[in-house]
Amino acid sequence: MTACAIEPEAAPEDGAPQSGCTITADGAYAARLAPDGGSWFPERWTLDGPEPYAVPLPGNQPEEPGTEVQPMGDGRVLIHRRAAGRHLFSLLYPTGPGTGELLIGAVECPEEGARLRLLPPAPGGEKAYALAVGRRSSTVWLVAGGAFGPERLAEIPGRCSGGVWLDRTGRLLALDRETGGRTKAVVVDLERAGEVSPLLQIAEGSDDRLLLADPDSGLLLIRSDAPSPGEERLGWGVLGSTLPVRFPECLRLPDCVVTPFAIQPGQVLLPESCGVALRIDGPVGSWVGLWRPDRRQVHHLAAPYGWLAGAGVWTRDGVLQLPCATAEVPCGVAQVAAPSGETGESGDAGGSGGAGPEDPARGEPARPDPPEPVAPRPVPLQQAPLGRLVTK
Repeated sequence: MTACAIEPEAAPEDGAPQSGCTITADGAYAARLAPDGGSWFPERWTLDGPEPYAVPLPGNQPEEPGTEVQPMGDGRVLIHRRAAGRHLFSLLYPTGPGTGELLIGAVECPEEGARLRLLPPAPGGEKAYALAVGRRSSTVWLVAGGAFGPERLAEIPGRCSGGVWLDRTGRLLALDRETGGRTKAVVVDLERAGEVSPLLQIAEGSDDRLLLADPDSGLLLIRSDAPSPGEERLGWGVLGSTLPVRFPECLRLPDCVVTPFAIQPGQVLLPESCGVALRIDGPVGSWVGLWRPDRRQVHHLAAPYGWLAGAGVWTRDGVLQLPCATAEVPCGVAQVAAPSGETGESGDAGGSGGAGPEDPARGEPARPDPPEPVAPRPVPLQQAPLGRLVTK
């Protein structure tokens, strides 16, 4: 499986509880802040068994807005709290009827206006990382899995955002770095003292961000304004390829925001065959799009009832699993088969404790008409290759 790595809807520092859920890189566990009346508490989901199930991990008091949670590979849950300007990290685990808590340590951000958030779950699940962003530089912290508590790993000039893992060892981290008024994706080598290399250099005056990457196939999902200055477009490329980044017209939906959140793993050397799951936000709400780079259109599906929007994971067999939570089924997973055939048809959606994705009685948004098929075409760009990547 491969887990999602998405752009956050609202950073924890904005004062809103963390939405959706976070899934480990292998798809075995998930964690979220679950609602309880007007308060919130951590919850761990187990996804790799016969049926998904949730374990509540409440503390002595409800969690504050801005709290982050992230599942670890051993089933524990990392929690990030803020208190008096300090960022506190602990590991939560079930202990019979209660919740055990192991304090890891704290990180201080003395610079005024500095923000710190967890990065997406690292491959292996043994370590967890955070990104602190200041006015002129950004710092990558190892906040769980180190020998002596939180450890400062690398300081990168410029303000960074995003965060995508490029390999299965947790060594190469891609960040979107803003310098000189432009944002470019770069690679940070965590085993070389944070050595930084360019990753996306599409055009000199463009903003080029990396949204998702699959280590097996090398498929990259990119957002850039290079083909249309003033308008951000969704495109795809292949890590290490000399071919230009492509910006398919079918991913250009008027009045909608299209965000990829999961790539099908296991398609070694076949990036065009990878299923890509899209979250589509439009005037009628949010729904799911399924797409493959070798297809000319997006297959639209109404979101499953209770979908934790923006969260999902593909199996190697091409089944998209979408976590859902409702009052009747607080822990469920809806399953959707990857599109097959030239027309983009998809198998029926099923569920494991969740409603199907096309239940109009439950108030989901109506499925929009798919856009007219338009052949994707390479866009001639100033620098087609994706740049140099340090691999040694």
